[in-house]
Amino acid sequence: MTSPAAQRLLDAVRTGVPCAPVRDLIGAEDIAAAYAVQREQTELRLKTRRLVGHKIGLTSPAVQKQLGVDQPDFGVLFEDMDVSGLDPVPVSGLLQPRIEAEVAFLLKADLVGDFTAEDVRAAVDVMAPALEIVDSRVAGWDISIADTIADNASSGLFVLGAARKTLDEVNPVDIQMEMTVGGEVVSKGSGAACLGDPLAALAWLATAARDYGDPLRAGQVVLSGALGPMVPVTPGMRVSATLTGLGTVATNFGDA
Repeated sequence: MTSPAAQRLLDAVRTGVPCAPVRDLIGAEDIAAAYAVQREQTELRLKTRRLVGHKIGLTSPAVQKQLGVDQPDFGVLFEDMDVSGLDPVPVSGLLQPRIEAEVAFLLKADLVGDFTAEDVRAAVDVMAPALEIVDSRVAGWDISIADTIADNASSGLFVLGAARKTLDEVNPVDIQMEMTVGGEVVSKGSGAACLGDPLAALAWLATAARDYGDPLRAGQVVLSGALGPMVPVTPGMRVSATLTGLGTVATNFGDA
């Protein structure tokens, strides 16, 4: 039987109408209950969709300030969330989309059991520049930490740039990011804004995902978190982000 909190979020997806927060059902600060609601929805989606990775949310102080939360969270990525090959990306299936630029890690080893920071680094195959289109099923982005966790960390879609770099070629903490919309700069940030270092964010995720019973696996992609503020997505916009040393990633959005 589907829990009331999961059903509320699932109904928002089904109807395309954002819902009330779920914190009245699970508690605004009950992290374990929120991940249980997320996992409930994940299990339902795994019946028809393939899981391809994880995302870390709320790593940037700028984004935490935007949403009024003070700690990171994580969600899962499914294969149909990867819109790297779509031009334009449709906006019709999104409720309240926003976009942010970040570093994506592609893994070549599992991170299970006990591991060190060195193991986390060694598990990285390559990095890619990425855009994450976040979305919230909760009306007005009126979220507590429990609301966003339950809502799969406010996930939506993602775009990976073509560039691939190893950790020997680029140190992610040194990356400077600039994101533009229609050629106008709308967001700036750095690798240091992502929990101090995107690799630290990856280590946080590896530990959290393992502890919640869904460890990171070889072949998965990890979106490591925003390097700067997110901005609203509007129909017809073109977004491009340059991450120094790593490359550029861009996408176009279709008309409504």
